[in-house]
Amino acid sequence: MPAPVIVEKKKLETPPRQIHFLGDRTLRQPAKRVAKVDEEIRLLVKEMFQTMYSSNGIGLAAPQVGVHKQVIVIDIEPDKPEVETLVLINPVIKKLSRQVCDMEEGCLSVPNVFIDVTRPEEVEVSYKDELGHPRTLKARGLLSRVIQHEMDHLQGVLFVDRVENELLLTEELRKNKFSPSAVKPIK
Repeated sequence: MPAPVIVEKKKLETPPRQIHFLGDRTLRQPAKRVAKVDEEIRLLVKEMFQTMYSSNGIGLAAPQVGVHKQVIVIDIEPDKPEVETLVLINPVIKKLSRQVCDMEEGCLSVPNVFIDVTRPEEVEVSYKDELGHPRTLKARGLLSRVIQHEMDHLQGVLFVDRVENELLLTEELRKNKFSPSAVKPIK
């Protein structure tokens, strides 16, 4: 019987995976569904957590480390070892609230760029955990935001594509040596 993936919440000098950055075409390719949750997927999950913690992240999608599979890892409390982490495999949004809110977002694939994005306040998502068990989760606040942000990555969408303030976005991207032409605005 497979065991849950347990990862120490700490930075590694050399993370096991390399994060791809805005402008890299690999981030724009849609991820494929995971056919079978097996040891290979659990190893990917472990390495994604290690890479995320090493980069001070709270969420990471497999395409960000060059793996085109529908796998997401989330930990909105990385400084609290007792707080459980979340693994979403083949996630599907079941419901989004009508209420929306603005919140500042950042991304490990667009380091040092933080801009407000409007998203639904609540989300209901179904997925498989790292043991392959089907789950459903209702989330609000930061967790809802992180789930939606990471699920965008599975479709080749980055948070900068959702930013409405183009002037601020262009300024922030240029300041951090990213090309504004790498953004694919969602209308």
